Parts: sequence; structure tokens; C-alpha cells
Amino acid sequence: MGQSVSTAKLTSRRDCNHSQRSKSKSTALICPMQAEEAKEDDRSSIDGLLWDFISCLPDECLAYIFQSLGPGDRKRCSLVCRRWLIIEGQSRHRLSLNAQSDLHPLIPSIFSRFDSVTKLALKCDRRSVSIGDEALVLISERCRNLTRLKLRACRDLTDAGMSAFAKNCRGLKKLSCGSCTFGAKGMNAVLDSCPALEELSVKRLRGLTDGAAAEPIGPGVAAASLKTICLKELYNGQCFGPLIIGAKNLKSLKLFRCSGDWDKLFPLIVDRVTGMVEIHMERIQVSDVGLLAISNCLNLEILHLVKTPECTNAGLGAVAEKCKLLRKLHIDGWKANRIGDQGLIAVGKSCPNLQELVLIGVNPTKLSLEILALNCQSLERLALCGSDTVGDAEISCIAAKCIALKKLCIKSCPVSDHGMEALASGCPNLVKVKLKKCKGITLEGADWLRANRGSLAVNLDTAEHLDASTSDGGGTQDAGVEFPPVVAGQIGAPSIASSSTGRSTSFKLLGLLSGRSLVACTLRRLASSNGSSRS
Repeated sequence: MGQSVSTAKLTSRRDCNHSQRSKSKSTALICPMQAEEAKEDDRSSIDGLLWDFISCLPDECLAYIFQSLGPGDRKRCSLVCRRWLIIEGQSRHRLSLNAQSDLHPLIPSIFSRFDSVTKLALKCDRRSVSIGDEALVLISERCRNLTRLKLRACRDLTDAGMSAFAKNCRGLKKLSCGSCTFGAKGMNAVLDSCPALEELSVKRLRGLTDGAAAEPIGPGVAAASLKTICLKELYNGQCFGPLIIGAKNLKSLKLFRCSGDWDKLFPLIVDRVTGMVEIHMERIQVSDVGLLAISNCLNLEILHLVKTPECTNAGLGAVAEKCKLLRKLHIDGWKANRIGDQGLIAVGKSCPNLQELVLIGVNPTKLSLEILALNCQSLERLALCGSDTVGDAEISCIAAKCIALKKLCIKSCPVSDHGMEALASGCPNLVKVKLKKCKGITLEGADWLRANRGSLAVNLDTAEHLDASTSDGGGTQDAGVEFPPVVAGQIGAPSIASSSTGRSTSFKLLGLLSGRSLVACTLRRLASSNGSSRS
């Protein structure tokens, strides 16, 4: 006690580990820092001794911290020292690269550092030359444990490259490709070689041939494991019919702007695939015939009908009558007036578990809204957009009857301040109201609602012009129904990053060190070891 350090030098990590073994199984006397650093960090000094806690953290703890940091913070941490550089690279599982042709010579060095990647995104600018088959095969040889692959605008990839990739990465679970030019042979190679594939998303696959000469896709060995299929903007999307029909464990089917008559295919799909939970149809050729077939999916919980003008009240009623587990219903009627009170009344009478209802370009009245409110006691999220019939009377009905409602969006409807007065005393569980482009609602009316319900968040927007479409998954949020955000890392080659938050590195480190049991336990042992050494 009371003695000072006569000389200050850096102790190697190997010496620290030797001290750890001599003191206890997982703790050690912390290395003394240089005298110059001591002046800056005298707050961490204890009786004249300086302790560098971070340097003696186990690699596993440091990797755990890095995985919780944002992309910028991870990059900066990798520059601290060689040890941090190595651990940061080995602990990174997600990578996103600019897939231009000049990436090819960098692949060996990139994947020598990041040798644990399981989720890879290769994205190329549409005006640039992308990587080719040789580069993709080289990546597959170095990432044999790859489970997720995203390809964007990789137009120089061919069927041969996809086939070679699939043979090297048989553990692939998720494949997403958009604006690529390989065709049915490349897709079939993946389906035949990846028995663990669970999610398949295909958008604008240019290599598919049209007409009678189109090669069918699937089912392959992957059909048994597939749970999600999403097809977007395919002029010959029905060539995926064998795959969809053969995917007996399919839970989610999403079809966006895929040409062809889907009424003919849905009866075949539903006859083989009986466990579907979610069906999303947007701008496809489907009518009540297709909805009648879908009504046999007795486990259906989520249904999106977006801009399908041939679907009417009769088809929606058939679905509602049999699909009693329905929880989420999104309808964009496209101002066709083919779905209205009659279909919504059927939903209200037959679907008591309904929690979320989004109506765009649909004209419900007080009659159907009252039945929905009375029978769907779990309705928590409601969006009414572009409706000519939703006025103050309908809002008053919602306020009086929708007891469980938490979030309400009203957009481009003839509602006035009188409707806001009804909301002030109704919907006891309401926490958020979004009001957009409703000319009858004034700033004074919104302010009055805020003043009378202090806990209610009121968002009034009278000027912003937004498309009331649920196109491509974004319109639903515009309609006021919020979903948990999906965090995705964006990484540029050769700079790498993962998901990000807004907090600084120091606050993240402090939070992790105080909240993570593994790191906290290590630090407590270190402190105990230091105390025993001073005594």
C-alpha cells in the first residue's frame, strides 16, 4: 500500500493470460499502463496502480460487445489494435459488399479477415458491371457455412455460376435475388442442392423465358423445407407453380405484380398446401374464384388484397366464413367499390380474432364498422384511408365501440373537428392517432384533442402528399399501421458494418459492461483479484 509504480511498460496479452491462470480460472491482475496514459486516466487509478480492464477481457466478451455496436463504431474499434482487428473480423457474421467487377481480386483478403460470415449481401449499381460466375464461386468456396444470400443487380451471374455456388453452400436457408439475369436452370440448381432452404424471394428475374417454352421451376429437395415464398414483378411468375404446389410446409405466400391467371393455380396450391398462415396478393389477376380456393386455408391469419379489382364482397365473405383465425386484413380496393359493407360485415361476424384492419380506397359505413367493433373485441389497429363515406358519424361509432383500439389512422376522409371531440372521450386504450390530408380537421381541433387526452399522441399532417398504397410493403406504414422495424446492416466493400443505433460507443460499452452478465461477472472477478493483490 502506498507504493508507486517505478517503471511503466506494456505487458503482452500472453503475460496477462498467464497472470489470469495464476490468480483464478478467468481473472487476472490487470496490466499496468504507460505513464503517459496514466495522466489521462487517473480516475481509474486505485492506490497508485492503473488497471486496463478492457485488455484482459476474454475474446468472447469483446466479440459480444462488438456484435452489439453499430457499423461505424465497429469500424473504429477495429482500428484500435491488432487484437481488436482480429476479433472484430472473426465475430462478424453479416457482410454486405458492393458487388462490382473490381471486387473479384479483393475476395481472398476480405474473406480471410471475415472468415465467419453466414449472411452475405452482394449489391451492384444498375449502371455498373457486376461480379461474374468466377467471383461468386470463389466466395462460395470461402463461405461454405453461408445461410443467407442476397443478390441485387448482379447481371453477369449465369445459371452455371448459381449451380456451382449451390453445390458449395448446401446449408443455405434464405435466398433473395433481384434484377439478376440467370434463369430457371440456376434457380432449379439451388432448389436441388439446398435442402435447408426456408425463404425464397425473387424479384425481376430477367433470365426466365416466357410462353409455352418456359421451363418449370421446382419443386426440388428444398420444397420440403420452404416456409416463405415471395415473387415480385415477374412476367412469368407462374413457372414457379410446381415449387409452390410442392412446398407442403409453406406458411407465407406473397405475390406482387406477377402476370398470369392465378385463379387457375390457387385451387391446385390449396389442395396440396394446407397450412398457409399468410397470403399477400398485390396487382395480380385473381378474382372470387381464387378467394374461394383460399378460403380452404383454415389456418389463415394474415390476408392482403391490394389492388385486385376482380375480388368482391362474395369472395371476401367466403374467406371470412371459413378462415376464422384471421388476425390481420389489409384491403386496397383501388376505388373499384367491389368490396364494401357486405364483405366487412361478414368479416365482423366470422373473425373475432381480428387485431389489425387496413382499408384503403374502400367505403365502409357506420353499419359495417359497428359490427366490426362489437364482434372483434381484439381490434387494436385500424386505418381508414381514401374513403368517401368515413365521416364524423363513423368516427363517433369507432370511439364508442372499439374498446381495445390502440392506434388509429385516418387519411383523406371527410372527417371534421367534431369527430375529434368523439375521440376525446372514447377508445380508452387509444395511444396514437394519425390524421393526414383530412381537410375538415384543423390545427385547433388537433390541439384540443391533445389537451383533453394528455397521454394521446396526435399527429396531424395536412400538407404531405403520400400515396395511399401498400405497394411493396411500405404503404401500410403510410396508412398508420406501424410494425417493428427491421434492422439491416449496410456495408461497403471493403469497409464492413452491421446494424446501427444512435448511441455513442462509450455509452454502448458502459451499457453492455453493466448489463451483460458475462462481462459483468468477469469484471467483478477482476476487481476481486485486484483487491486481493493490493492487500
